[in-house]
This record gives sequence, structure tokens and C-alpha cells, in this order.
Amino acid sequence: MRRSRVHVMGASGSGVTTLGRALADHWSVPHADADDYFWVPTAPPYVTKRADAERVRLMREMFVPREAWVLSGSMPGWGDEIVAECDAVVFVVLDPAERLRRLEAREVERRAGERFDEAAWETFREWASGYDDPAFDGRSRASHEAWLATLPQPVLQVDSAMSRSQLVEAVLAWDPR
Repeated sequence: MRRSRVHVMGASGSGVTTLGRALADHWSVPHADADDYFWVPTAPPYVTKRADAERVRLMREMFVPREAWVLSGSMPGWGDEIVAECDAVVFVVLDPAERLRRLEAREVERRAGERFDEAAWETFREWASGYDDPAFDGRSRASHEAWLATLPQPVLQVDSAMSRSQLVEAVLAWDPR
């Protein structure tokens, strides 16, 4: 795959941001994370959502006009206008138990030296645990797969049980034409 505009998405803890950053670094292009546009910067973080139109406006100002970039995160619905400008989409999947283990490890690392909100973490963990339940009334694998099926862009699914370098190689070897 050549340098292009790529959207990397999947469940929290599946390695979406890690792959997005690695791919952007390989191509020497900007990397953007949807959470940086979805949430207003606050302390503690992830408390105040931006309006959809403001998110899209900021993305258009910061990176969309560029020739190539990598955007990681989940944006079905609110970000469709930006995804429409992508050349391809990479859908990252991972075994649910491993994904939740990674989320827990990431949270432990984040807690070091910071004020910690146990209730917020428990709420997030419960929400993230629902991803692989088709009946879950939130962001889920089933809703992601249904959304992906509507896209005109080619979609590559990768399993992030592979190493970071193997994931990047898999994307680079893909010919989405």
C-alpha cells in the first residue's frame, strides 16, 4: 500500500492507535486520533464531548487537506464526512480476553503518578467489555462490521495479536485497488 489517507479503527484496546501511529511514522505523515477531536481537553480527561460539527471542523483544519495521513479511532456516524475522504480503512480486531487484558495494563500505566477515578475506570471497562456482544447497545463489533459494509472504500481486517511490525507489514503489503 502506498502513502495515502487511511482510517484505522476497531475496539478500544485492540491496538488501533498503536497501528495508526506506526503506519504514520513509516510513511512520515501526520497521525490523528479521533479521541483528540471527540473530547474537549479536560482534567480528568474524557469528560466533555465536542459537538459533531466542531470535531469535523477541527479535523478539516488540522489534517484533512493534506495529501496523506492516518486517522485512528472510531467515528461511525459523526465522522462519516471525514471517512469519505479516506482511500482505505483498516479494521483491527483482537481476541476479547486479550483486548481487555491490554486495556487493564494500559490503565495501570496511566494511573502511575496521576489522580485516579476508580468509578470512571469501572464505567469505561464495563462499556469496553460489551464490544463483542452483538446485543450491546453501544459501540460494538457488530455495529462496526455493519458500518464497514456500507463504505465504498476497501477494508482490510487485521488481527492485532500480530506484532506491531507485522501489522504494519500487512498493511503495506495490501493492495486496496
